[in-house]
Amino acid sequence: MRRFYRGIFIVLVALRYGLDELVLSSFQKPWLRVLTRIVSFGRKLDAPRGQRLREALESLGPIFVKFGQVLSTRRDLLPPDIADELAWLQDRVPPFDSRIAIATIERAFRRPVGEVFVEFDETPVASASIAQVHFATLREPGGLVREVAVKVLRPGMRGLIEKDLELMAMMAAWVENLSSDAKRLKPREVVAEFDKYLHDELDLVREAANAAQLRRNMSKLDLVMIPEMFWDFCHPEVIVMERMKGVPIAQLDRLRTAGVDIPKLARDGVTIFFTQVFRDGFFHADMHPGNIQISLDPATFGRYISLDFGIIGTLTESDKEYLAQNFAAFFRRDYKRVAELHLESGWVPEGTRIDELEAAIRTVCEPYFDRPLKEISLGMVLMRLFQTSRRFHVEIQPQLVLLQKTLLNIEGLGRQLDPELDLWHTAKPFLEKWMSDQIGPRKLLEQLRAEAPRYAKLLPQLPRLMHDFLENRPADHRRELLELLAAQKRTNRLLQAIIYGGIGFVLGLIAMQLLVRVRLF
Repeated sequence: MRRFYRGIFIVLVALRYGLDELVLSSFQKPWLRVLTRIVSFGRKLDAPRGQRLREALESLGPIFVKFGQVLSTRRDLLPPDIADELAWLQDRVPPFDSRIAIATIERAFRRPVGEVFVEFDETPVASASIAQVHFATLREPGGLVREVAVKVLRPGMRGLIEKDLELMAMMAAWVENLSSDAKRLKPREVVAEFDKYLHDELDLVREAANAAQLRRNMSKLDLVMIPEMFWDFCHPEVIVMERMKGVPIAQLDRLRTAGVDIPKLARDGVTIFFTQVFRDGFFHADMHPGNIQISLDPATFGRYISLDFGIIGTLTESDKEYLAQNFAAFFRRDYKRVAELHLESGWVPEGTRIDELEAAIRTVCEPYFDRPLKEISLGMVLMRLFQTSRRFHVEIQPQLVLLQKTLLNIEGLGRQLDPELDLWHTAKPFLEKWMSDQIGPRKLLEQLRAEAPRYAKLLPQLPRLMHDFLENRPADHRRELLELLAAQKRTNRLLQAIIYGGIGFVLGLIAMQLLVRVRLF
């Protein structure tokens, strides 16, 4: 019943904001236009359509806000007025009452907010679907005063998210049961994956741990900065981190005026993404413009500043290798290798003809090479690949859903920064270097370094172990051989006894037969 009521509420919100009219009016069929007038009769829909869509998503809760955030990065797929409105969802979701935020902080740290911080700004500087951020100053144990950002979880988030996830799970089960083709898409597994990441995002300590790991991974790249976490002030509902000072990446005019090299910024973004995915297998999976700033400080000028680490994607070594080989084959236009990789990984059924799959992939991808990003839509490429995968019964991999979402975000960001960016040529050298590192001397040295502690313990014992083996093993072998020979002799005697007994039994029968015949004769 709870899912039923939630579904009714979603329908009512859609009707209230005229989303049905917004969808139906985009069709050209006359009868649909008539239906639009009927369903919108008696409602005042004076506000622009983009504003109505944004307000409806805000009313429906955090899952729908995140959906709007993803859409806002795809200006190639949306009309400008809708894309501009949805951009407000990136960091300008209506904040909740600051008194609630202060009460949450005091409950988490069990003391008044004035004892926790030297200063605390009650006006939030950013508000998102899951939490909002306040600036403050904090005195460290050594007496140093640091400027910090305090992130506070929105109240009641878990209940709202669980309602929507239950509804999504129910709809996924319906879709999977009603359509045999839908089983290939694994909708329930995809929803379960989404469920996992959203619940992880509700634990701010997990977000702090994600940030610490990314900061460590990116420390030597000198392209991106991650805020430091203050672990003495981290709680599942509140985290305190280093305050980062930068310009939102969406403010391109301001960045150009400051002298930032925008095309280089676009190339650096691609490098950061591929480094996190293929080198580390640990990547920021919520890279919409609201979570990205650019530093104008002279010491770190032009570097990215990443924020909000609630959603992090991870890949196994096999996932990384498979994806890297696929990308490298794509960049070489080796479509046969792409088809072979799909077959080797089990993503397509056994018996699939490699030449047919190769031809289908070539048909999708070949028209998009040697073009700038402004002439490529990864959304369209993925759509056509999806149609191809349906024909060849390719199984969708739920663990890669976040990667696909992040790739679309990266493309949308790249279009805003440098529409002339050649995504293929920017990424190709990185992947080729990564592949060579996986099979070259450097990889061997890394593996030896990783095994060094085990070798350090084993090597001093090796002479003694070798001596014991040479001293004792031959005697052990002789004893085992003697026991084996003795057992074999016992077996041979038993077999001989059985054979002789059998022969004696047969001879006895013959003798009895002869005796009987002689007596009768």
